[in-house]
Amino acid sequence: MKQGIHPNYQLATVNCACGNSWTTRSTRPVVNVDVCSACHPFYTGEQRIVDTAGQVERFMRRVENAQAAPRRKKVERREEKLEQRRRLEEMRSNEEEVEMAITDAPPRRGEDTAARMAAAMAGADEPEATIDEAAAEPTPTTTGSDNA
Repeated sequence: MKQGIHPNYQLATVNCACGNSWTTRSTRPVVNVDVCSACHPFYTGEQRIVDTAGQVERFMRRVENAQAAPRRKKVERREEKLEQRRRLEEMRSNEEEVEMAITDAPPRRGEDTAARMAAAMAGADEPEATIDEAAAEPTPTTTGSDNA
C-alpha cells in the first residue's frame, strides 16, 4: 500500500437530528445525519413526511394553484387540436388546387413555366413580362433618311 495517499480511518461519532447517536469508524471524526434507523418512517412504521429543502411546501403550493385555475377539459383541448388540423388540411388543399391549376392550364405563347408558377403562388392574374418576352417584342427600326 502506498504511504501518504490514504485518508485517516478513525473512530467517529454519528449524530442524528432526532438526538440518537452512536460510534462507528469513518474518515471524519463527527458525522451529522437527518434520519437514522431509530427515527426513519420505514423502521418506525409511522406515516410522516420528511421535508427536505421545502419540497412539501412547493408541492402544496402547486396543488393550490392547480385547484385555483383548473385545467381545461379534455374535450376542449381535443376540439382545439381538431380545428388546427382542419385549418392545416384546408391550407394543403388550397396549395394542391393552385398546383393543379398551374399544371392543367395551357401554356401561353412565350411564357415560361417558372414565371407562371410564381405568379400563381403570389396570387397575381398575369405574371410580369420575362426577359424572353421583352426580347421578342419588335423594336422600331430607323430608315436611312432619318440618320441625316
